[in-house]
Amino acid sequence: MWKWLHPYAKSETQYQICGKFLPWFAIFAILLISVGWFWGLVIAPTERQQGDAFRIMYVHVPVAIWSMGVYISMAIAAFIGLIWQIRNAYLAMIAMMPVGAVFTFIALATGAIWGKPMWGTWWVWDARLTSELILFFLYLGVLALHVAFSNNETGMKAAAILCIVGVINIPIIHYSVVWWNTLHQPASISAWKKPAIATPMLIPLVMCIFGFLCLFICFTLIRYRTELLNSEQKRQWVKALLLTNTKGEN
Repeated sequence: MWKWLHPYAKSETQYQICGKFLPWFAIFAILLISVGWFWGLVIAPTERQQGDAFRIMYVHVPVAIWSMGVYISMAIAAFIGLIWQIRNAYLAMIAMMPVGAVFTFIALATGAIWGKPMWGTWWVWDARLTSELILFFLYLGVLALHVAFSNNETGMKAAAILCIVGVINIPIIHYSVVWWNTLHQPASISAWKKPAIATPMLIPLVMCIFGFLCLFICFTLIRYRTELLNSEQKRQWVKALLLTNTKGEN
């Protein structure tokens, strides 16, 4: 049934496929984020209560959403690696790890900047903020475990286990504003409710969300290709690729 997938399991094939998709995701990311930011920062009307301070959401909301999305993707890759012993799944997890950590850091930083004019302080131990901070530490923990062992295989498995265990924090982040009385405002966009945001503000926000998704995929493809080269550096296809690139430079 899955025989058609076998050719795509080869590292060389995956490297080539990633190379083909990379420029397209880069183009979509640049276009969507550029148009979304220009629309949101320049064209969108001023929010009635928050004034122009609300415009930081065109950075904060997308990175906050994908800080969780990246972690879930890592956990899926970790699960596949542990259950089916697929080494490249571990490499995918490792490739996504720094991207998710940076997204989470930006979400925390922009949240603090947004919170200052709204709450009068840079930081409060709000349930949403605290659980997002825990997510950042989980990213760092996965990274630390990966490099803590002299045996690379052991490090990847240990990181994968922590990654899967840490998934429990994702619903806590998402539902924290529902389960507890927090300062953080509820989600403006929901799959089950009408958006609590005006259309002229919503459209650029959606564009930014998809733009940052493309940016995440773009960075992950770059890092995954690098991980494949490092992992397969003794294989003939990598040596042939390096030889071809060297000849091309000359």
